[in-house]
Amino acid sequence: MAEYLQLHPIDPQPRLIRQAAELLRGGGLIAYPTDSCYALGWHLGDSAALERVRRIRKTDHHHHFTLVCANLAEVGRFAHLETWQFRMLRACLPGPYTFLLKATREIPRRLQHERRRTIGVRIPAHRVPQMLLAELGEPLMSATLLVGEDSQPLTAGRQIQERLDHDIDAILDAGDCGTEPTTVVDLSVSPPMVIRQGKGALGPIMGRAL
Repeated sequence: MAEYLQLHPIDPQPRLIRQAAELLRGGGLIAYPTDSCYALGWHLGDSAALERVRRIRKTDHHHHFTLVCANLAEVGRFAHLETWQFRMLRACLPGPYTFLLKATREIPRRLQHERRRTIGVRIPAHRVPQMLLAELGEPLMSATLLVGEDSQPLTAGRQIQERLDHDIDAILDAGDCGTEPTTVVDLSVSPPMVIRQGKGALGPIMGRAL
C-alpha cells in the first residue's frame, strides 16, 4: 500500500519531502505533482523501478523517459548542449517543457532512446519537485502519470491512490495540477522539431528556432 503524503502546494513540509527522498533512495516509485501534470518518479540508477514504470505505462524500449533536473548545470552533465540549445533551454526553463537531447555517458543506456541515444530533460516550475531535487542532490527519472491505455493523466491524489495503491510506494498529493502534459521539443535535430504541443507556449521555441 502506497504512503499518502499530503503536501502544501506552495510551502511543502520539509519533513514529508525528506520522507519521499528516502523512499526514492531505497528504490521506491512515487507519484508527484509538476507544473504540467502528475508524474511517476524514481531514482536514476534503479532498473527495477524502471521496469515497474514500463508495466504501469505499458511502454516499449523506444519510449522517451525524462530526466528532471534542478538547474541547467545538471542538464549539461547528462546531455550534450551546444550554445544554441543552451540558449533555448535558458529561455524556457523552469517551465512545462521537455527537451530531447543527445545523452552523455552519465545516462545508463537503458534510459536512453534505444536507437537515437537521446534523453528527455526538464526543469519544472513547481515547489514540490524543486524541494525534492534539492533534498536528493541529484536528478530524478520521470514519466507522465498515464496508466496503460488511458488518454488522460491521473490528476487527483485520491484518484491516483485508487488506481495505483499497490503499484507505487508513495503519493505526494499537492492538489490538482491539471492534465495537460509538457510541450516536447526535439533539440537533437536542427532546426528543432515540436513533437507534442502541451502546456508550454510555442512562442519562445519558434522565435529562437528561426
